[in-house]
This record gives sequence, C-alpha cells and structure tokens, in this order.
Amino acid sequence: MHDERDILLRSTVAHLKACAVRVTEEIARGSSGSIIYLVDTIIAHAHAARASDIHIDPTPLAVIVRLRIDGVLEHAHRIPLIFHTEIIARLKILCGLRTDEHQTAQDGRFRLLIDEVIGIDVRVSIVPLYHGENAVLRLLIGQTEVCTLEHLGFTPSNQVKIRSALEQSYGMILATGPTGSGKTTTLYTLIQMLATPDTSIITIEDPIEYAIPGINQIQVNTRTGLTFANGLRSMLRQDPNIIMVGEIRDVETAGLAVNISLTGHMVLSTLHTNDAATTLPRLLDMQVEPYLIASTVTLAISQRLLRLLCVYCKKQKQLSMTELQSLRDFIPSDLLQSVVQVWVSMGCMYCNGSGYLGRIGIHELLVINTVIREGILERASASRLRALAIAAGMEPLMVDGFRKVVLGLTSIEELLTIRHE
Repeated sequence: MHDERDILLRSTVAHLKACAVRVTEEIARGSSGSIIYLVDTIIAHAHAARASDIHIDPTPLAVIVRLRIDGVLEHAHRIPLIFHTEIIARLKILCGLRTDEHQTAQDGRFRLLIDEVIGIDVRVSIVPLYHGENAVLRLLIGQTEVCTLEHLGFTPSNQVKIRSALEQSYGMILATGPTGSGKTTTLYTLIQMLATPDTSIITIEDPIEYAIPGINQIQVNTRTGLTFANGLRSMLRQDPNIIMVGEIRDVETAGLAVNISLTGHMVLSTLHTNDAATTLPRLLDMQVEPYLIASTVTLAISQRLLRLLCVYCKKQKQLSMTELQSLRDFIPSDLLQSVVQVWVSMGCMYCNGSGYLGRIGIHELLVINTVIREGILERASASRLRALAIAAGMEPLMVDGFRKVVLGLTSIEELLTIRHE
C-alpha cells in the first residue's frame, strides 16, 4: 500500500514539475509563443499544484503569478510585461467580457479542459490597478468529491451531534467562519448526506461552487432581480423539503430563512462570525426575534482550515516552554500537561518544501438545547452563550485543533495562526 502511494506521489511530483517547465518554456519563446497555450499551461500548472486560486499581478518590471496552495500564496512565475495585455485580453475573451474596457472591474467564468480529460470551471475577477489590470482566477472542479464528516475533520462526538441535527425534519443548521474556512464544503457534505430519492432539495448560491447530482441548484443573478431573498420566495413554490441558502447576508434573507424553517422545512446556510456562539446575537442584529431564533436554530458549526503536516517529512519534537506558554490561555491545563511531544514539518519533494500537504477542518459545534434557548430569549451576550455551551459539552475551536496537533495531523504553528481572530 505504501509502495503504491509512493509511486502515485512520485508521479504527481513529476507531473507538477513538467507543468511548471511547460510554462517556463512558453515564456522563453517570447513573441513567437502562443498566448492561448501560455494561459492554458498556467492553469494546468495551478491545477497540478492543487491551487485554489491564481493571482496574476502586474508590477513595474514584470507580471507576477502566484498560486494559493492550502490557503497560502506562493510565488510561481515571473512573466515579462509584454505578455500582460495579451493575458488579460485572453481571459476576457474566454469569459465573454469587454476587451475594450480597462477602467472598471469585470467578473466572468469559463470552463477549461485540461489534457482533454479534466474539466475545470474557472471564475475570473479582473480589476484595474495602478500598474494595469490584474486577474484573480478561482479554480473549481466540475463536481464535488464525495466527502464524509470524518474526511472533513469532524471528531466522532461532533459527528453524532450533526447526525442528530440532520434527523430532524425542520430547523436551521448554520455553518460559520471567515471566507475560505470551508463552510460551503461542509454544507455540500450535509446536503449529500440528506439527499434521498424521496427528498426534494433546492439550493440558492452565489456562485454555485460545485454541481451536485440530484440537487436543484439556483444561481443568484442580481441583474435579473434573482437575489437570495427573491429566490427563497420562489423556491417555496417548488415544493422542497430541504433548502440551502449560500449565505445569509441581510435582514430580509435572515427573516425569510427563519420563517421558512418554521413552516416545516430544514434550512442550511452560512454566516460570517468568528465563533459558534456569536451566530445567535448576529441573527438578533439582523432583526430576527429571539423567540424565532430559539425555535428554529438547531445547530451552529464554527470552523477553520489548518494545513495538514506532510506524512513523508513530519517528525516528533519536544513541546517547548514557549509553546506551552502560548497555549495556556486556550487549552485546559489538564489536556496541556498530558502532552509531551508534538509534530513539526520539515519539507520534502512531496510537499514542495512547505512541510504541509492538504488541509483539515477544526470545529466547534453549538447545539441549541433548553439552556441555550433560555439564554437566547434573554438576549444573552455571545460570551455568556459560549460559557453555557462549553458547560453543556461544546469543545472550543482551539481545543479541537490542539487534539489534531497531538494526533500529528497539524502543527502548533498552524493552530496559533487563528488565536487572534
């Protein structure tokens, strides 16, 4: 098994290097090269590197291409300025945007076939900067991978809480966290768990990240008046059992989502909050009455993504006094004192020297029980609700992350990146 994985990883590394070489060779061809092939090879290299985004930024001396891999931007290519105008024009043509407009932001989308096999949806944002137009490309696979709660990093106890919430026929499940924390992937996983032949599921998203077989997905379109709120009203006439709202952004959408869950529907959505407990006061800020929140919200999931240590080059080390000191404010002393060794990244050919390969979620799950409901009705603060939830068994985000450090999945350095949020 290890030999097979080693062969696969070596093949992946070789493919990645080959993609990078093709980009370098095309750049070296200068004006005799093909701008179409250059753009295609940049995207192919990004895909081989597992990048989620490509940043193409003009500077006074060159065009800098960076790839966001496992949440971190890494330098990839330096391209002569003579290519800049043509690269931006090529992206605009692929997206069907105006090529003669250079002073306004434009957004678009296209689909690219890599090696005539792999289809990738590419979302493009072009913005005029001081040194010219830049482009940021988000790479989206055409269809979701079949993820499980375990694969996403949920502990066995948290999986039980989620499955219990999914067994209810109505109510709201909210995933919270900053942009890029994996909220949408979590919701897609829950939707796939709920999808059965006798269930009607409709989503409204902006944008639709992945296509899910058997699910009716609606794309928000503000130009035609199809907003989250208007879409929710239309969806009720489609006889759904379960509704997913990509994001609760405003008062109107919040009110509609809560009222829809009261009428016997299950609603899944996301909010931008730093922890699970803040989710409930945030709904109060959106003018949702306390009794409605207490009656509808069943579960709030707060999450972040941490980079996984490369299994080929990680090694154990003693927990230092400095690291102990930095963790004392977040980790219970009995848990902290029981740990002597942790894992660190070293860097190798498989992880391209970064020491990390992939990402995993850390979570805190706030189950709305009787005590929490009473706190909501009393308009308790987020800190008070958090204390009540921890007393009822909620494991805080940092503690869940520390357990993954102890297991050797990630490092203390990665965990500490979220401590000041």
